[in-house]
Amino acid sequence: MPARSPAERPYDVITFDCYGTLIDWERGIRTALSALATTSRLTIDVDRALALYVEIEAGVEAEAYQSYRGVLTETARRIATRLGWRLPPERAGFLADSLPAWPQFPDTNPALRRLADAGYRLGILSNVDDGLLVWSRRHLSASFDLVVTAEQVGSYKPAPGHFVAAKGLIGGQRWLHAAQSYFHDVVPARAQGIPVAWINRKGEAPSGDTRPDREFRALGGLADWLAP
Repeated sequence: MPARSPAERPYDVITFDCYGTLIDWERGIRTALSALATTSRLTIDVDRALALYVEIEAGVEAEAYQSYRGVLTETARRIATRLGWRLPPERAGFLADSLPAWPQFPDTNPALRRLADAGYRLGILSNVDDGLLVWSRRHLSASFDLVVTAEQVGSYKPAPGHFVAAKGLIGGQRWLHAAQSYFHDVVPARAQGIPVAWINRKGEAPSGDTRPDREFRALGGLADWLAP
């Protein structure tokens, strides 16, 4: 399919959050927790541990900056403490070690290919280290012209660093950000005046006054809109 002409495209650049939008981190962490329970002979309530992960990881990211590998390790330690299971010191990095195997969502690559074929430049703005993102990009079938990580900006979304850095790289081109996390992406992007497509995979309700420019339940809806 030929690329759409610039006049036919409403944007020039589409950036994505990676984990939760392109990569299924919940499935990856569930698998990692189940493997840990087996190999370390622990009784782990995976659902409870996953719910705590969402709460604790955001808190660790809001503290003094450390690498994302460090964030995952400290998050794992705090989950273990809260749930009362002993995490062997040599296994404290199990979440970071599992990240290269976290899978993409089934709709990710078809949507990315459609958008790339239609002529959009693609980018990633992710709360991760450069080295870890390299592994996740191996699951993705599109090329990304723009990549901004927490390691590069020294902060984690919802802090504005990713968006400020991306603005400097994108310049005056028309830009849309697409992401699943209302907290990490939709709110801070709109605060910067950046149009946002909310990939609301879980069918959540907005938790504040901010509203995205568009909302879809999956990436296929975004591709249907921008690359019909």
